[in-house]
Amino acid sequence: MAKRGDSLELAVLGLLDESPMHGYELRKRVTALLGRGRVLSYGSLYPCLKQMLRHGLIAEDTTELEAGLTGRRAKIVYKLTAEGKERFAELVGEAGPATWEDDTFGVHFAFFGRTDAATRMRILEGRRTRLEERLYGVRNAVARTRERVDAYTLELQRHGLESVEHEVRWLNELIQHEHNTKDGSETRVPVSPENKN
Repeated sequence: MAKRGDSLELAVLGLLDESPMHGYELRKRVTALLGRGRVLSYGSLYPCLKQMLRHGLIAEDTTELEAGLTGRRAKIVYKLTAEGKERFAELVGEAGPATWEDDTFGVHFAFFGRTDAATRMRILEGRRTRLEERLYGVRNAVARTRERVDAYTLELQRHGLESVEHEVRWLNELIQHEHNTKDGSETRVPVSPENKN
């Protein structure tokens, strides 16, 4: 599967590992995992579910709505199989370059609670390296184009630069937390000042 397909498969398997769900609930929960304005369509979810059914990763359970008294169609609830649990463990254990890309990092991060420490560290450090490379490129582009672009384009570039810098700082905090957790000095994930209520 392609990278996006792998992250969708990981999201579905991880959510079904928590509890069985029907398609509508799965779509809502996967959309929340994919984050920032990326809405998962049924046209993406159902082909993925059908493929996972064919590979024996999930199974269908048809239950009647409201004990069959409504006359409506039955709901299909999807649940994880033993093969699906194995595939989830395989995907959550991956830590290669695809795991720190924009389309996949958030889904992997969502399952860090079920990921071993070495894999978490490799993903966090890989993501940080990827973003530092991006920062270098954006800074060079801003320097080269400063005189040739209008104020709005410059503002957009500045916003992009600040966003990446913010994420790098956040990753540095998480990496430090992982180091501190190894030596036993910390036990909770740090919360950024912007995210505190």
